[in-house]
Amino acid sequence: MVTVRVDVHFYATVPMPDAGAGPPAPVDRRCSNDDVVACYANLCRWAGTADRLGFDTMWLTEHHFQYEGYEVTPNLILFGVHLAGLTRRLRFGQFFNIVPQWHPLRLAEDFAMADILTGGRLVFGVGRGTVPREAETFGSPVASGDNEMSREADRRNREMFEEGVEVIKAAWSQERFSFSGKHFTFPPPGIPDRGSTVTHLTLIPRPLTQPVEFFQPITSPATLVYAAKAGHTGVFALGSHAYTKANWDRFGEEYATPLAPGERRCLQLIVHVGRTTQQAIERARPGLDEHVKFLSQYGRFRNLEVGAPFTFRPTVEDVRRVRAMAIGSVEEVVDVIGEWRDVLGLRHLAVFPELPGLSGDEVDEQMELLAGEVLPRLGVPLPA
Repeated sequence: MVTVRVDVHFYATVPMPDAGAGPPAPVDRRCSNDDVVACYANLCRWAGTADRLGFDTMWLTEHHFQYEGYEVTPNLILFGVHLAGLTRRLRFGQFFNIVPQWHPLRLAEDFAMADILTGGRLVFGVGRGTVPREAETFGSPVASGDNEMSREADRRNREMFEEGVEVIKAAWSQERFSFSGKHFTFPPPGIPDRGSTVTHLTLIPRPLTQPVEFFQPITSPATLVYAAKAGHTGVFALGSHAYTKANWDRFGEEYATPLAPGERRCLQLIVHVGRTTQQAIERARPGLDEHVKFLSQYGRFRNLEVGAPFTFRPTVEDVRRVRAMAIGSVEEVVDVIGEWRDVLGLRHLAVFPELPGLSGDEVDEQMELLAGEVLPRLGVPLPA
């Protein structure tokens, strides 16, 4: 039997007791710094729960200037080092470091140092970004629903991302390296150094874990081909069975080397387990409605149904009907995850148990139910 690795993923949302479909609108929310502190306390708590239950990796998401309070972890490497010190064996990953918003050598240095300090317990992920107020503030363009998917912004962003990744790989894999591209030249020409000029650099430190696995979200045909050819692990989310299966299989066909079914691919799946169907629906609805209210403007749900508009706003009933999320009783969640396993030949699943408005206790309960009742019924017990 093929072993399925199971991780947990958190956006890092502040406590939000008024989550739901109604007001306030996302742009009208203002979280306080105390709210952010409370969110971080929850993440530390959930890391302990995930570690105790035997999940493999806890993933967080990079965002900046998130005054609304939905995603408030700007430095995933720093947070991962902290969480590693609070736990025993759980690994900590980045869904995703937004490469164009970083100096690539600083990102390479920070991860390398964290890899050493945590004994190899961090997992590297890279993305291109989605939010103009973040990207452009840090000096990089990005295409999004907020700028009419500008082709020029997308082209420049992709160039900066791919060059940045190339720089990181060179810095990690070579004792001496140099790089010359359209956006980056390392070292810059003409740097004086003790009677000569600098022609190469040596990154200090470099990761102990070699080679470093790169995780990348698969969000477009061009990204799919790039990530596969580059030998990255593709992360798939928020799609129907048919949409995800088509891209999942094409990724395998485009990959740099032959892959076994499900290899080098990860499915992220929003889950909410209840003792009954009705309990699950009632508890998940406010948080899902808040997610939809926030993320639909970025087109995040358009691939759940054929022909859905860019700003499609699904309901709990919609996502249950098309099996795009696992929301229901223990038996129903087992069935949905089992279907995804059969459709994709799944080897790697990242469950997403955090919805806006859920308390710390309720998210803990979700992980307990998944580890204790859902995964064992799928023949996927977590390691002790």
